[in-house]
Amino acid sequence: MKVFAVLALWVTLFHQGYSNSLDSCQARCGYDADSRYSCQCDKTCEPFGDCCSDYNAICKAGATTCKGRCGEKYNSQNECHCNSKCAQYSNCCNDYADQCNGNGGGGDEGGSEGGVITDAEIKALSEALYALDSNKASASELIIDPQARVPDSQTSSKKDLSSKRLFKYLDEEALFSKPTYAAFLAVLNNYNRMTGQKEDFSSQQLDEQENFIRETMSNTELGRELYAFLYTKGVYASEEEFIYDLKMMWFGLYSRNNNAMDSSGFEHIFAGEVKGGKVSGFHNWIQFYLLEKTGKLNYYSHSFDGPWTSYPDVLGMQFMWDGYYKQVGSAVIGCSPEFDFALYSLCYITRPGKSCRLSLGGKQLRIQTYTWENSTYGNGKKFIGSAFPATP
Repeated sequence: MKVFAVLALWVTLFHQGYSNSLDSCQARCGYDADSRYSCQCDKTCEPFGDCCSDYNAICKAGATTCKGRCGEKYNSQNECHCNSKCAQYSNCCNDYADQCNGNGGGGDEGGSEGGVITDAEIKALSEALYALDSNKASASELIIDPQARVPDSQTSSKKDLSSKRLFKYLDEEALFSKPTYAAFLAVLNNYNRMTGQKEDFSSQQLDEQENFIRETMSNTELGRELYAFLYTKGVYASEEEFIYDLKMMWFGLYSRNNNAMDSSGFEHIFAGEVKGGKVSGFHNWIQFYLLEKTGKLNYYSHSFDGPWTSYPDVLGMQFMWDGYYKQVGSAVIGCSPEFDFALYSLCYITRPGKSCRLSLGGKQLRIQTYTWENSTYGNGKKFIGSAFPATP
């Protein structure tokens, strides 16, 4: 009997210890979110509200550097601080001046409604997003044939210098069956490309817009990483605020022609439009592939090619879309919809109307963004006018 009693006590203590380990950050700080645990200890746990009770005590006790923290919101649990008021309260980290240039930022600042976001932080985040793009096309799933390359001075010539299609092969079954691709495709065909003609969405199409944002931003590690960064910088106070703002800035309608509610950032950048007898916007590789496949788009040449040897890559393309010409339709080729959406969102939120410098796999990429100045949403916020990969 004593043997059984001791065994029972041991089992009880083991389960108590195991149960307690599920509620603690002991030896778990920095690890990715794990559904096996009842609470989390990664850097996204604060914005998602699922940190373990000892997260601050165990995981943040050693936060004595400003590296990656410039301009962050004040947190009383931190030993030292890296925002613009730390000097006033004499509680800056020792490396505040070196890391943040003594003012909470450094380099080309701006963009957010919270703390200053530096170029270095944007580049670091873009590298993280690049590494997290698990849904990008592989070399066996996508093959392109760029063919003719022309100098910038010849992009307006409207000469078809490539006899074959740009997209040589795409494994649609492997890629388009993924949830983020399926959600993207559902939204992509909801638009009338001609400006001046009002867009009118059904309740199903509005649901598709909502589903696309949640599928790409809430249901992927890549999207969670973007939100966590913007949350820690004070741009958004909750995930719902983040999702709502994305929906408005990307899908909110405004007028490009004839006072009709005929355009949005998503339509312009991802689907493409026709205005003044030429293609406007159109910076997405999936839309290009679909139109080329059906014979509605004829690839002519490219004027620049990114330095990447795998996907995602970047091309600046010349093409004819059903009789309308695009002089340089640059796009990130082979990336997932969530990666495209996250990069453009990051750049527009942090560098609206400016040049945004990213780093992908150690190689530099510049995204140019434009704000729509003629109308606003919410409390004076501006819609996305355009965003696209630009030459360095």
